[in-house]
Amino acid sequence: MDREVRAFIFDLDGVLVFTDKYHYQAWKKMADRIGVYFDETVNNRLRGISRMKSLDIILERAERQFSDHEKNLLAEEKNRYYFELLSAMKPSDVTAEVRDTLRKLQIMGYKLAIGSSSKNAKYILERVQLLEVFDTVSDGTNISKSKPDPEVFLKAAEYLGEKPENCIVVEDACAGIDAAVNSGMKAIGIGEAAGYSRTDYPIRTFADIMEVRKFI
Repeated sequence: MDREVRAFIFDLDGVLVFTDKYHYQAWKKMADRIGVYFDETVNNRLRGISRMKSLDIILERAERQFSDHEKNLLAEEKNRYYFELLSAMKPSDVTAEVRDTLRKLQIMGYKLAIGSSSKNAKYILERVQLLEVFDTVSDGTNISKSKPDPEVFLKAAEYLGEKPENCIVVEDACAGIDAAVNSGMKAIGIGEAAGYSRTDYPIRTFADIMEVRKFI
């Protein structure tokens, strides 16, 4: 079987940009309004999972049950807060290291894609002037299952016109590594994911991707 890597699929948050603080602030504002305790320990449980699953975790501490309709309204409220915070993002929120590494991969002929559960992925990419760097974007607007389900990465490969075995994923969350492995792709892990047992290639910095490239 041809396992040559022809495409890189990148998670967005925690890999290319860092919007954790905005997610936290938005969830905190929503939780405070309805009187549900929320702190950074709870927030750490939300990494790499969908908005609705995140909401379910937050509501574990609620004193009453919420209907599906109420949950949808709460999720929309949180996203409004988050979207307002994202408007402050700018190109300088992406490091020179990230931009330089992406440029080198492009020059080498690799296809580049985004594989993110976020429904705001394209907006974020526009704000930081990265959207045109990628050949395609697979995000929360075109999937029905969040990571660790492989759908978002399989869609990215499909949009690129590549087989899963010819793609490699760059992720910072364990759920994202699971999604990559479940899709039949190799996985590069940065941050928390660098220490995960299912990660194929742990890296310390984004530029280390260029070293991994020599072995794939």
